[in-house]
This record gives sequence, C-alpha cells and structure tokens, in this order.
Amino acid sequence: MNIPIWPGSSSFDPKTQPTPYGYYDDDYDFQTSADQFARFAAQNLGYPIVDVELQDINFYNALERATTVYGNEVFAFKIRDNQLSIEGGDAQVDLSNAVVTPSMAGTIRIAQQYGAEAGSGGNITYHTGSIVMEANKQDYDLNSWAKSQGLDKKGGIEVKRVFYEAPPAITQYYDPYSGTGFGFQAMFDSFGFASMSPATNYLMMPLSFDLQTIQAIEMNEQVRKSNYSFELVNNRLRVFPIPGGPAMLRFEYIIKNDRMATSEAEAGDTIANKISSVADAPYQNPIFSRINSVGREWIQEYALALVKQVLGNIRGKYANLPIPGAEITLNGSELISQGTQEKDELIVRLRDYLDSTSRQALLERKAAEGQFVKDDLSQVPYTIYVA
Repeated sequence: MNIPIWPGSSSFDPKTQPTPYGYYDDDYDFQTSADQFARFAAQNLGYPIVDVELQDINFYNALERATTVYGNEVFAFKIRDNQLSIEGGDAQVDLSNAVVTPSMAGTIRIAQQYGAEAGSGGNITYHTGSIVMEANKQDYDLNSWAKSQGLDKKGGIEVKRVFYEAPPAITQYYDPYSGTGFGFQAMFDSFGFASMSPATNYLMMPLSFDLQTIQAIEMNEQVRKSNYSFELVNNRLRVFPIPGGPAMLRFEYIIKNDRMATSEAEAGDTIANKISSVADAPYQNPIFSRINSVGREWIQEYALALVKQVLGNIRGKYANLPIPGAEITLNGSELISQGTQEKDELIVRLRDYLDSTSRQALLERKAAEGQFVKDDLSQVPYTIYVA
C-alpha cells in the first residue's frame, strides 16, 4: 500500500478534526500557525532535499501537544504559587487567565489549628464542665466524668484548662488605714470599690507599692503555704493542696472528634464547588491566541522535538533499506535521541524561567533593587540649606 507522505504544503481545516483532541482547532491563530509550523518542521528535517515520511496531521498533533504541555507547565507553576490562596475557593471559576490576589485565607486556616490548641481562638468549640471536689480526695478521673455525660461515644474529651487557683492576692491585702475612723473604707464600699483596690492606699501610695505588696502575698503563698496547683495527665487530675471540704471545680475541654471534623472539608453537596487540592484547581488549557511570541517560540521548538521522535520511530521500523548494489541506513535512532534530549532541555529551561518569575523571586528581586537604589542615593551629597 502506497501511503502518501508530506507533499510540501498543507491546509488546516477544523471541520476534518485534524488534531486528536481539538483543543485549539477553532482558534484562528492556531489554524494559521499549524500550516506554518508544518513547513517550518519539514524544512528543519531536510525537506525538500530529502523526503519527510510524515503527513500534515503529524505536524498538527505535535503542535497541539506542545501547546498543551506549555500550558500545563505554566499553570502548574501558577497553582504552586497560588494554591494557599485559592484552596477552599470556588472550583467553578476558571482561573486560567485570572489575576489571583494573594490572601491570608490559607494561612488563617493553618493558624486556626494552633489557636484552637492554645485556647486563643481557632475553630474548635470549647465546652465547660464541673465536678465537686470532696474533702481529703486529691485525685479525680475526668474521663469517668466524660463517660457519665455520654461523651465517650464522641471520641472522648481532652481537658484544656482547669480553673483551680488561689484566691486573688488583692482579697488578702492588709490596709493599715482601714478602720481608723476616717471613713475611707465605708466610702469605698459605697461606690463598690472595696474588692478592687486597697482603700486609702489607692490614693496615698504609688501603684508600684500595691504591685509589690501583691507579689509579696503571692510569694508568701508559694513558699510558706501549700500553694494551689495541679497535675493533669491523660485527663486525670491531681490537685494541691488536698481539699479540706467540698468545693466546685470548673474546667474547659474539647471533644476529640471535633478536632478531626474541623480538618475535613465541608460536608454535603458544597464539596463539589470547593477547590480541595491541586488536582481540581480550575485551570484549563491555554488560549493559543493569547500566548506571546516567547511562549510560541518554545512551543515550536518543543513540537519540532516531538516531530523528530515520531519520524525517528517511523524510520526506526526499517533501520536498513536495501537498494540495487548498496544499502541505506536510516537515522531513526538518532532522531529519537535528539528529540528526547531537546524535550528535556526545553522543559528544564521553561521551569527555570517560571521559577525566576515566581512571586517570591520577584519580591526578592524588588527588595534587592530597592536596596541598590538606597545605596546609590546614599552617595549623593546632602544639600545644605541656609535660612
């Protein structure tokens, strides 16, 4: 069977489905570039000096494939640069040609986990509970309390804070001016200030005196008395000193299952509309007509490397062809080797270029530029103004 090969010209017709996927067939610039690339590639392979055992669809396929690879590399870079900002956003919005403004959304989601553990915010609900301390009983199992509340079925609890503290030092403040007949204490009581400030010393002494006195009271409690403290290991609580009578002990806890629930995506049908990973980041194939000359040059070089591989595979089917009185050796393996090497080098070159234009690299370059300008301006003599 005599299969026709490249005749020296072609005419791209989108109605004939000339490319495997048809991603860019309706783009006028792609239609024009397809035939131009076919001539470019054929001439680089030796046409018309030698025949090129390809058809126009082989050139079109290579150009479509090269354009898609270029788009994938560019968008993979954009996803890497923007994933923290777009994760959790609307997956139905095409970001291929959008300008993504960096946001703190991703950083805040991460920070919420730390805030929840530290008790300073976050997205895990803190619950409150209480138990009655008994006289002469020092150890209390809060896991047993959780079981009595049915919380063991929710994964159990994790106690985060225990409200077991000594009485405030201000309540033990001795005021030498109280009860002297001046009526200061009564005056403070009438205004509701008695439990908040040490009577006349609030007016007669500097604040540093009050603070030092309070510190002295607290140090006295720690050194001379059995200070209020506790140990909490695996929700088993030991209090110091040993309780002398019944008292209410309050604490805050989280339900363990809540920690896992907050790390999962929102439930229900809303999951289909959220960006959950790099796999569903809404980037599509590039628009060929919007690719600049720098990108098109890379695409042509990559497509030519693809064409070399295809032609090498065709010629490699018959490495040697007998002719009358001699034998012809085809260069199939050499073309495959050249195409593979050129593709690898082009990918490395493109990735290096993209990395050099990342948000981080651009900010670093801008900072360095600002420093250079500052250093340059520092050499300019200062003007002396005379009034």
